[in-house]
Amino acid sequence: MTESAAGSVTFPTARESRFDPPAVLVRSAQENPIRPMTYADGHEGWLVTGFALARAVLADLRFSNLPDLAHSPISTQMGERRRKRRPGFFLGMDPPEHTRYRRLLTGQFTVRRMKRLEPWIETITAERLDAMELEGPPTDLVRSFALPIPSLVICELLGVPYSDRDRFQRDSRTLLRLDSTVEEAEAAINDLTDYLRDLVRHKRARPADDLISGMLEGGELNDEEMAGISVLLLVAGHETTANMIALGTFALLSNPSQLAAVRDDPSVTDSTVEELLRYLTIVHLGPIRCALEDVELGGQLIRAGQSVTISLSAANRDGERFEDPGTLDVTRPPSGHLSFGHGVHQCLGQQLARTEMSVAYPALLRRFPNLSLAIPPEEVPMRTNMAIYGVDRLPVTW
Repeated sequence: MTESAAGSVTFPTARESRFDPPAVLVRSAQENPIRPMTYADGHEGWLVTGFALARAVLADLRFSNLPDLAHSPISTQMGERRRKRRPGFFLGMDPPEHTRYRRLLTGQFTVRRMKRLEPWIETITAERLDAMELEGPPTDLVRSFALPIPSLVICELLGVPYSDRDRFQRDSRTLLRLDSTVEEAEAAINDLTDYLRDLVRHKRARPADDLISGMLEGGELNDEEMAGISVLLLVAGHETTANMIALGTFALLSNPSQLAAVRDDPSVTDSTVEELLRYLTIVHLGPIRCALEDVELGGQLIRAGQSVTISLSAANRDGERFEDPGTLDVTRPPSGHLSFGHGVHQCLGQQLARTEMSVAYPALLRRFPNLSLAIPPEEVPMRTNMAIYGVDRLPVTW
């Protein structure tokens, strides 16, 4: 994190460790949890790194999530790409528009419904492990395990044919790449929207037992809105959890005592999921909010129109909130983290993600108790050029 002549910092991205956010962000959470920051386009806004202040911003409706108001903290075309508003993309909306979509979706993602999915997720996981065993080592865990499980789950939940995974996984990756051009990203989002619009129209004519058909029953959403919602759910529903499964496994393989606890002690499964979510925090470049009016926060005056970037990875390592925050401890009692966000935009599919991870980690480690990396850890390729942090590949053997 460098300082300009006016004392403003720029957003750091260089990591000293594969599992830790930039050390300067963690120090900032302790020393200066809110400070001026110069954005990539020269905009003068703010950086929030402290847990309490991050949570406060996320809960405060005086901070907008509209994409056309935000500035990007790093030099990338993603900031320009995300400015366009699209029907159904409720993640980039404020209340009351956001509230309308969120209300229609909340009933589809209840804790009870996610728990009912658990036996089916266990079956999918076992099938992937059978395929891995049949194929034999070594294998890329991303390709053979981490990516297929959430892809199969979200496809079944939405009613999207899993046979079309190459198309939506390719488009999703393009959308999340920081170096995708505006043209590349526009082509990917248009392709996904066209595909899902056709699927929505098909289900409107021939409904099935899936989430898209269920949402169409109410008659409150048109095809464009349903296509936009479906794009969001499909992309977020497989990319985030796939990266958590792979990166979480990498972290456990790098901490043998923690791996042994997850493998051998079923009582730590839930705390393992929460701890890996906190410790790894794969949303590593935001979120970004814009002040709709002057707001005093942490002794600083944020002017209307100024952007605020929240470092979730720093907030989740804040020593004021977490004891020994830089240590991975799968027995740590859950004490709340911000990896799923907070407030009205808190992740809609968080219970589904938790269920998938709580099944995947122990099942993998118990099936292959001698699982290990097939390459030196420093050679594992990381997703530093993606909006969602993780590993590109994770070669493993057993």
